[in-house]
Formats: sequence, structure tokens, C-alpha cells
Amino acid sequence: MKARDIMVSPVITVRENETVRELAKLLVSHRISAAPVVDNSGKLVGIVTEGDMLRRSEVGTERPYSWWMSFFLGEHAIAADYVKSHATKIKDIMTRELQTASPDTPLIEIADIFEEKHIKRVPIVSKGGDLVGLVSRANIIQAIASARPKLEVNLPDAQIRAKLLDELKRQRWTHVHRLNVTVTNGIVDLWGFVESDKERQGVRIAAEAIPGVTAVNDHLVREDPFVY
Repeated sequence: MKARDIMVSPVITVRENETVRELAKLLVSHRISAAPVVDNSGKLVGIVTEGDMLRRSEVGTERPYSWWMSFFLGEHAIAADYVKSHATKIKDIMTRELQTASPDTPLIEIADIFEEKHIKRVPIVSKGGDLVGLVSRANIIQAIASARPKLEVNLPDAQIRAKLLDELKRQRWTHVHRLNVTVTNGIVDLWGFVESDKERQGVRIAAEAIPGVTAVNDHLVREDPFVY
């Protein structure tokens, strides 16, 4: 799947010169947690989230600093926090360094961005730089929830065994030369040695995913390769 398959479009946006209070009202009324920020020409210039408004002077949540914390963090960090908690315009609290993607970006790449950059949403822009959508972590979860299993015919025992062994051989974390598989009436028995509980779990999950498998019996033995 690609970004275009799950992105929210059109996107609710805000202007950089709108106020923080107007932004708060917008997030509440539309039940959203973030909004891309556009300039007067409609070009994407930033994004602002509910996290940018957690520390606010209006409600007494701005972060207090003791003298020793002020000394440790430095004046620049404290000034930046002051801006976040007291600014009245969106342009002063928004994030300007953006991670964006195109409508044709595969979801695996967007998932990588979420993990590597520790962010929860990515604006989707066209080749011309126009904002065309937004993909959030929640959108990926929604795609998982609505996914339909592939229609596959149950396999006979011999093909189940062959398919499982082929799958395990493709995985770099397995030690297939130390494993054996027997299949009887759709029941898979796993034999041999694994080097970790995660390898054991992965082998079992690979077996359970094959059409025609009705049960999996785990006879695997964990053997630490570094213990002699």
C-alpha cells in the first residue's frame, strides 16, 4: 500500500498568523490532534500539534525552573520554553523542519519515518509542493483493522511443509539446518534447536500463517550457542 491509499484528504490547515487560542478551538471542534500550517499562498510551512500546547501560561502548565536547572539547561533552552508557553501566534510554536512524503510513498517508508524521527504524522505533498493529504500512525492502524486476508486454498501436508521450510530459509534470523518440520493432517510439529525465545516464536508464527495449518506443536529446544 502507498500513502495515497490511506491518507486523510482534504486536510484541515491553519495559517501561521492565526492565534494559539484559535488553533485550540479548531483542534477541539474537529477532534484532531494536529494541523499542517500554510502561508498566505497555501504552501506548507510547518505543522503544529497538541503537544506544542501542553506547556501554556493560560492554564498554568508552563514548566518551572529552579536556579540549578536554569544553570544546567542554559538560557537558550529556557527562552525556547518561554516562547512555547507564552507565544500568541501559531508561527512561534509550530515545527518548521518537516518530514514529508509523496502520495506514491510506500507505507513501509512512512512507518520508517515514524520510528526514526519519533513523530506521529507526515504531511503528503505533490511534486509541485502542494499539500494533498496527511498520514498519521492512526491511519496505519486503521488500514490494519480493515485489511482482508488473502484468499488461499488450504494446502496438503507436503506442500505445507515445503512452504514453511521455504519461508524459514528466507529469514536471516533462523538456523534452518537445526530445524525439522513434520505435518500430519494439517498439524505441524516443530523439532530441533533454537538460539532464542524470539526465534522460537518466529518459527511458530511462520507455521501458523500457512493456509491449511490447524495446529502447531512446539517441540523446539532452546540451546544457547555460547554455553558449552
